[in-house]
Amino acid sequence: MTRMLLTGNAAAAWAARLAVADYIPAFPITPQTEIIESLANWIDNGEMDARLVTLESEHSMITAAGAAAATGIRVYSATSSQGLLYAMEMLYTVAGWRAPFVLTNVSRGLSSPITLESDHNDIVAARDCGFLQIHCSSCQEVLDNTLMAFRLAEDARIRLPVIVNLDGFYLSFTREPVELPDADKCRQFVGQYDAQNMLFRASRPTSQAVAVLGGSPYSYFRYETHLAAQNGLSVYEDVATDFEQHFGRHYDVLEAYKTEDAEIVFVIMGSYSSKAKDAVNSLRDAGQKAGLLRPRLLRPFPAKHFQQALKDVKAVAVIDQNISTGMGGVLHTELSAALYGQTQAPQLIASYMGGLGGRDISSEEFFEMAKEVSNAVKKNQPLAPRLLYTETELRELRKLQAVAHVERQQLHNSRQQTKKGGAIK
Repeated sequence: MTRMLLTGNAAAAWAARLAVADYIPAFPITPQTEIIESLANWIDNGEMDARLVTLESEHSMITAAGAAAATGIRVYSATSSQGLLYAMEMLYTVAGWRAPFVLTNVSRGLSSPITLESDHNDIVAARDCGFLQIHCSSCQEVLDNTLMAFRLAEDARIRLPVIVNLDGFYLSFTREPVELPDADKCRQFVGQYDAQNMLFRASRPTSQAVAVLGGSPYSYFRYETHLAAQNGLSVYEDVATDFEQHFGRHYDVLEAYKTEDAEIVFVIMGSYSSKAKDAVNSLRDAGQKAGLLRPRLLRPFPAKHFQQALKDVKAVAVIDQNISTGMGGVLHTELSAALYGQTQAPQLIASYMGGLGGRDISSEEFFEMAKEVSNAVKKNQPLAPRLLYTETELRELRKLQAVAHVERQQLHNSRQQTKKGGAIK
């Protein structure tokens, strides 16, 4: 085992290499491109025995990935943001093919307006397509869970593609110490892909065409896919146990941090959970019994795990890095549905939306959320959903931008006058 400083992108690329992916259809998009560049360099240098093909779009890329997986080979690809949306039609299609492969998504806010910063609107838009979803909070987790994703996708109880999500820039271009597992151990853990009846041989041509179905068989077919996705929770736990036996690191479906006696629990996905942990520590120092839950799996949704983890908790503050326009935070909606009707459910499930377009969530905001939630519980009052970026903050930002614009204009005018004076002399 080797310890290296790796970006999240590099960790994802290493996982594909260690899993011995056979075929990599690719299309570059910021901030994902480093993954494809790393794999291309290794293949060109003879360090990785695989075929990488650049396609003309993400739509074609996912089509190629699904078609290749349907022939019984191990497939990996990566995308981000607008690219994931461009591929959306084929995400549904290849999941319907039950074509198992792994796709990394490097989350980035969606246009318009255009931003290069991270949030989760791209990945939550794909939650209903049939792909399983794993969300990571560190570069180590990116590597480890990508290896686990191959096992998950290829398991006979699932046979569905898996998205491994990491936050753009916060993880994709941030270097962290990462334990790089031994290649032989990785091959032993991931194993050979047993495609079973999924194969393509010239000597034994077999049609794998997709039939046109009426409502009754179509309904049953889609429901079978749903049941296979639900198997992902128990299969993930099996794979996580095996991963721990091989490499000594364990991953639960839900990461729980200081929740044993917690009265208030933050629920958040992705890399911002590290800031939430710091806030929990500070709140604990201040005498507040706070905790954190972070789902690694968004699909299938770990409803029963949440129900068990939030028993007897007074209040939950859900922080979504997304907005489902016209409704609110997706994670808050799904958690509320999972806890509805539970006899020991929290008294309050508050909704906050923050981190959109990469905006920071400060420690002070975590303290303010804890204060608001505590007061609402004491008064037995609901809290309206809230954006962690107020109109007042926006006005202040615009004032600062206006001042900066005037200063730049004054500097420009001053330079122009200096040039004119020099020319006269």
